[in-house]
Amino acid sequence: MKKIIIPFLISLTILLSGCGETLNNTPTKQVEMFFMNYQTLNRDVIDDLNSVLEADNSMNDSQKEKYKNIMKNHYKNLVYDIKDERINGDTAIVTVEIEVYDYSKAIANANSYLEDHMDEFLDDENKYSQEKFIDYRLNELENVKDKVKYTLDLNLTKIDDKWQLDKISSLDEDKILGIYEY
Repeated sequence: MKKIIIPFLISLTILLSGCGETLNNTPTKQVEMFFMNYQTLNRDVIDDLNSVLEADNSMNDSQKEKYKNIMKNHYKNLVYDIKDERINGDTAIVTVEIEVYDYSKAIANANSYLEDHMDEFLDDENKYSQEKFIDYRLNELENVKDKVKYTLDLNLTKIDDKWQLDKISSLDEDKILGIYEY
């Protein structure tokens, strides 16, 4: 009996380990992995966020940290649902519906509030304080509870027999970040 079971288990292990790569090598799986990286705060996602924040000269360090925490919460709460996969040779389109926090309204409301209440954002010398406004806008973003759904058509290309997600458009990126103005 052992003579039959051991070769069977070895064959099964080889088969499953070889298929694991194949099972993950579909357009849908690549899109799922892309969004799971956000939800699990994958190192690459956080590194990208850190790079964006390092390049931003408008925020001080505590504001950057607050914004980073807002975005980490946003990423963890991102919800996605794969709706369709269309393959045409070495190209594919995966349609996915996402649900994200609707930061666009908070940003628009903060900008409108600034125009109507400029005096609240003046420093001791009666000059506009960008720092005060950024603090206000970050507080508004932190309090966002409303969510919005978007449908994205993500393009993939098969390169060397592996499906790879094409560069995300800036419009789709804004939707993923919840800042798309609709």
